[in-house]
Order: sequence, then C-alpha cells, then structure tokens
Amino acid sequence: MDRAGNGRRVCALGVAGVLAGTVLVGCGDDDSGDGTRGTSAKSSAGAREQGTQAVRSAYDRTAEEDTAEVKLRVQTSAGGASQTANGQGVVDLDDGDSVMTLTMEGQRIEQRVIDQVLYQKMPKGQAPGGKPWIKIDLGKVAARQGTGGRSMSDPAQSAAYAKAITDKDVTEKGSATVNGVKTTHYRVTVDVAELPGGDALRKQVGPTLPMDVWLDDEGRMRRQQIDMTVKTPEATQRSSSDASSAPEKVTVRTVMDFTDFGTEVEADAPPAGQVTDMTGKALEQGKGQS
Repeated sequence: MDRAGNGRRVCALGVAGVLAGTVLVGCGDDDSGDGTRGTSAKSSAGAREQGTQAVRSAYDRTAEEDTAEVKLRVQTSAGGASQTANGQGVVDLDDGDSVMTLTMEGQRIEQRVIDQVLYQKMPKGQAPGGKPWIKIDLGKVAARQGTGGRSMSDPAQSAAYAKAITDKDVTEKGSATVNGVKTTHYRVTVDVAELPGGDALRKQVGPTLPMDVWLDDEGRMRRQQIDMTVKTPEATQRSSSDASSAPEKVTVRTVMDFTDFGTEVEADAPPAGQVTDMTGKALEQGKGQS
C-alpha cells in the first residue's frame, strides 16, 4: 500500500478507536478554539497533586453524564502528505456506542460503533462486496494487538489510564474557554507500560502518550487531545538489522470536544444483509503490530 493509503487506513482506525470508547484518546494543538487565556504553569507539589486528582476523577465524572454530543477532528500525516477528517455525532459515555457523520476529502461517511463493532457506510461505489456498509470487530483487532481484547479507548480501561498518571505527569497550563464553557487546561503524560497490554502498545505508539485535557468547573472533560505517532505494519515487520531505511511512521492528531451532556443516543446496527465484514482484513493488516 502506498503512503497515502497508509495514512487513510490509520486515520480510519484512529477515528474508530476514539469512538469505540469514552474520553480516553484525543489530540491536537494548544489552540482552544475560542479564546484561550494562558496563565503560568503551577509547579508546586500541592498543585500537581491537585491536578492529578482532577484528571483522574474526570473520567468518572464525565462518564456519569451517560451521553454527550461529540465533535471530532483527526489529522493524519504520512510521507509528507496529510489529510483531515471531521465528524460530529453522539456517544454513550458508559458503553462507548456512538453515531457519527464523518467528512474527509469532501466525502461523507456514516459511522456507528455498537458493542465494540465499528460500522461504516462508505461513499457510493467504494464499499467492497457490493454492499453499502462495512464492519470491523474492534475487540478482535485489539486482542490480536495484545491489548487484552479491548480497544485502547474502551471505557472499561479508563481506570487503567488514571492509574498510569502520577503527580509528575500532570501540569496545569492555565484557563481557557472551550465552546463557551470556562475550563482548566492540564497537560498529561501517560506511561504506556502501566496500561494493560503495555508491551504491545509501546511497539505501536512509544513509551508515553502525551495528552491535553480541558476540565469544566464540575470536573468533566470538555476537550481532550493527543498526538500519536504510530508505526505502520510495514515498519514493524522490517528486520532490526535493516538500517538502510528509517521505520515508516504515521502521525495521528485528534481533537475531541464534548457538549450537551445527556443527549439521546440511538445506535442500531445496519441490516446484516447490507454489511461486509472487514475484520479479517484488519487483522491481517495488524499482524505486524502484535
């Protein structure tokens, strides 16, 4: 597959991974989108401890709202080329089900995640098998990659993410207004080795996951950002003695915004006769990352 193709594949799986769970994975830059008001970072031990507790509890406090509207931006870069996918929809913060419309390169994709299974309705004429929908079992893909049978962004993993954050990993960066809501911005470093399946994850994304989170006055997540550099299957399959070329990597930058907590989520699987199962293809592509 060419480099642009690699970017498209990782972009799609990145979007799926985010939507398969709750507020665990997102990424981007420092721009809050509507009026960041920066303040100096607090460095005292007490401030760091307070920030750590705020970030750890944010997962539970956000999930307690049950549902939310979501806006998503995923930028994928590989081989000097980049593309951006935007999406909006609704997500169940308890079980990770979601319904979203994605736009990428001027094309619309209808996406649903139900019981850890990703469904995408591809643009006309692009779906394999002559059927409008494809599906990928994210649980099976995660199991093949050695992450304990669950997606990195499975809501059941939220406690594991919280445990992988220590006081030295959280820095308060200041205040910002996100979608009209006053928030506090924290920069977080997650130790990948402390996560379930950490050894396998380190091969894919490196030793740490840098996150930025924006919490409202009630301690709920309003924005989450993360930049991931992911080794492609082709790179991980190369011999370690092959020094003639550097490992090929794809960078995935995702930004997720959460608004309108409590909104209704109706996520139904499409009729089986309209779906082509692409799980096998996804597993084949992911062999080099297991």
